[in-house]
Amino acid sequence: MALIEQRSIGYVPLAARHGRAWHLWPVWFTGDAHLATLATGMIGVAQGLNLLWAAVAILAGGALGTFFMAFHAAQGPQLGLPQMIQSRPQFGYRGALLVWVVALVTYVGFNAVNQLLAGQTLHLLTGIDPRLAFGGFSLIAVSLAVVGYDWIHLAQRVLAAVLIVALLIYSIGAAVTLRMPEAQFAAAGFVAIPFLTQFFAAAAYQLSWSIYVSDYSRYLPRDVGVRGAFWWTFSGALIGGAWMMLLGMVAAACSPGRDLATAVRAAGDAVFGGFGAVLLLASLLGLVTVTSLNFYGGSLTLLSMADSFGRTWRGGRARLVSLAMIGAASTTIALFSSDDFVARFSDLLSLLLYLFTPWTAINLVDFYIVRHGHYSVREIFNPHGMYERWNWRGLTAYAGGFVAMVPFFSTGLYTGPVARALGGADIAMVVGLPVSAAIYLLSCRSLDVAADRRMAAAADLGLE
Repeated sequence: MALIEQRSIGYVPLAARHGRAWHLWPVWFTGDAHLATLATGMIGVAQGLNLLWAAVAILAGGALGTFFMAFHAAQGPQLGLPQMIQSRPQFGYRGALLVWVVALVTYVGFNAVNQLLAGQTLHLLTGIDPRLAFGGFSLIAVSLAVVGYDWIHLAQRVLAAVLIVALLIYSIGAAVTLRMPEAQFAAAGFVAIPFLTQFFAAAAYQLSWSIYVSDYSRYLPRDVGVRGAFWWTFSGALIGGAWMMLLGMVAAACSPGRDLATAVRAAGDAVFGGFGAVLLLASLLGLVTVTSLNFYGGSLTLLSMADSFGRTWRGGRARLVSLAMIGAASTTIALFSSDDFVARFSDLLSLLLYLFTPWTAINLVDFYIVRHGHYSVREIFNPHGMYERWNWRGLTAYAGGFVAMVPFFSTGLYTGPVARALGGADIAMVVGLPVSAAIYLLSCRSLDVAADRRMAAAADLGLE
């Protein structure tokens, strides 16, 4: 018991669990219903795809990414642990630093984009200097992260209701008032490269939540089960994400070449005068809460990284320091970013897809197929425990899956030989998932799963 009390980062014991599975729905609906999601939906149309095929790519890609993301959510009630800590059994006590560094880069990168979008939007709405605007925006988001989990949940529920009303008004109004050329709905408008770009951008965007999705389900009672956590998370995230991406798609088609905030405002005003500002404001509020989610998750990851080197930071002071560090990093990147930083958003999503595809395959295979959810919470926090410092199985599978994807990479920075042969099509995700999973399963053939389960049970005897 002493080890858990001294070294645990974010562990929630059974006695402290509360809430219901449906509480996950507004968290992930609102988590997806904001300005950055709108930007993701604009990618295909901006590259020449018509509305029909852009919508198909958004819905199919979003469903694929959310499918894997929601299975990660189901891990939270079973273990009561933050998502990234759960990587130690697969990668080792120190080996998990590999994915934690990637996760930390993701938190900081997304929040830098969020700050730039907030500054752009507030400048359009109020005329305030964008840098001053996103500084105030970040301060509000950090403050929400400081007050913690329960307040974030409450804010998400309130905003979910506001956003549903705004999106319904826009959707009905757009269906009645907007007139698009017939070519926008023609099956002949299929173009392979923009379609695949939009498909995998939507998939990567939804998959990127995987790194902290169980941070918000770990407070639920264990009897919530896999099915409840999965479906409430999947439906909330997919509906919120797809709805906002489709809005962004329409805005891009109505105002080609315009920046995000201007295009969305014009799309809203086309429904009725002044509604564009309301739509932007609602999307901005959603951006505040998701930025606080990123700050909160980044804080947990940073504290976990410190723990891997024997530096145990606990309590409110540690969280404040870690939040300040994450906030300063993302704000600095936003301040010194070039004007086309938001325009390179699709490249960021591609990078995240490459980095997290092997991890998500390994983590899910280990939880659902190899160990069937049986882990020792105590040993996860033990630097000399049963999960070792460096787990060759997870590290090998990650490296193998990532290397297998390299020839299929297709971004503005690098295009692999297979991607060039396919005309620039990026299918790296469908290669990385099975390769990483297969390598990990093969490596686990030497693992005595029954003995591993007995060791885990014995280590946690009397924990709760």
